[in-house]
Amino acid sequence: MAGRIIEGDNLAVLATLPSASVDLVYIDPPFNTGRRQTRTQLRTVRDDGGGDRTGFQGRRYRSEAVGRSGYDDRFVDFPGFIAPRLAEGRRVLKPTGSFFLHMDYREVHYAKVLMDALFGRDAFQNEIIWAYDYGARSKRRWPAKHDNILWYSVDSEAYTFHYDAIDRIPYLAPGIVGPEKAARGKTPTDVWWQTIVSTNGREKTGYATQKPLAIVERIVKVHTNPGDVCLDFFAGSGTLGEAAAKHGRDFILVDDNPAAIEVMARRLARYGAVVERA
Repeated sequence: MAGRIIEGDNLAVLATLPSASVDLVYIDPPFNTGRRQTRTQLRTVRDDGGGDRTGFQGRRYRSEAVGRSGYDDRFVDFPGFIAPRLAEGRRVLKPTGSFFLHMDYREVHYAKVLMDALFGRDAFQNEIIWAYDYGARSKRRWPAKHDNILWYSVDSEAYTFHYDAIDRIPYLAPGIVGPEKAARGKTPTDVWWQTIVSTNGREKTGYATQKPLAIVERIVKVHTNPGDVCLDFFAGSGTLGEAAAKHGRDFILVDDNPAAIEVMARRLARYGAVVERA
């Protein structure tokens, strides 16, 4: 397994990658929220004198802020920014490759028009809805609690899809289907329920907008083979890299944010990831 973390402008880095050299592209670009995305990085230390949480055998711990990470998520012309990067992502995909574009309601409609033009409308396979139930509730409109993941294949018929690799989920009404089916579980639809990465969970890296490993692992397991190359050129916290490495895939992660590079280098060191600077 080989893993590369590249610090640099993703458009310039993409231009150096050979055409038809990547099996899977998954990107989670900025959503154009109009604000700066930040997250406070915390560490937990023992505090027998008080603390704000209780651990094993009643021991007390407190949380300390050790830094903040983030990026500016504001674009005057988001389609103009993303279009050339989508085109480069399409170019580096192999004929059997797939492209997963993770967005939200703000720009996904513009992105789909761009992707239709790049791949052809017949290459659109799914719009996956990642639904979660966490965070503030609006009193002026229905709270937005989902992201959109667009899946396109280079070839509308020949693409990687391992049905048997899909993780099964519990039936909502197991008594209706019987004990055998209930024990086996069911395959998900195009709506994936998964909680966000908790700020105090074991998975957290401290990077703003980190996506759950379970979501990206499902994509990697079903849409690639061992030894395939997975690419994320808005890599952020490096979730695609961990998902790929855990399942014997190679990965290329690109980001121009030094904080992101630091998080990825720490997170993926155990997989032998190498940091390069473009």
